[in-house]
Amino acid sequence: MTDAQARADLYLLLAALLREPPEPVLLETLGALEVHGDDELAEALRALQAAATAADPEAVVDEFHTLFIGVTQGELLPYASWYRRGFLHETPLVELRRDLARLGVCRIGTGEPEDHAAALCEAMALLAVEDHPGQGDFFRRHLAPWIGRFFRDLARAGGADFYRRVGAVGERFMGREARCLGRCG
Repeated sequence: MTDAQARADLYLLLAALLREPPEPVLLETLGALEVHGDDELAEALRALQAAATAADPEAVVDEFHTLFIGVTQGELLPYASWYRRGFLHETPLVELRRDLARLGVCRIGTGEPEDHAAALCEAMALLAVEDHPGQGDFFRRHLAPWIGRFFRDLARAGGADFYRRVGAVGERFMGREARCLGRCG
């Protein structure tokens, strides 16, 4: 597997876990994940693997709803506009839509705006697997200013158990991406 494919797969995993509660089959797949390496990201992935193995699928669904949906609002709002401006559907969303159009990435009807963390992870997966020359600029403009903070908040959220590990993986992966794309992309 190429580094680009491994990066794309990790972006897609994060997108899947942030888009909707994981199905039991995804938890089983995560539990069987083979993790190589001894860096902080590998350590976080092993913790996620262990959490997936021990997880009660219904409890993870409840946790997802507590964190991201809530009765009126979840504990966290996984949107670039919120993290960058304190409001939904703000300037970062407008700029993102313009850049996605320029890159030829079109929206698939999901009900969520393009600045949702899952949608941005999906866009980065596409750019990574294609080894797109604009991926570094896209990451720096649309993810770097906020997504590390979002994952850090997720790792520390009061309602998080399984998702605490998702936050740790995301925070470490985005840190690695920032270091690499800052000089590579």
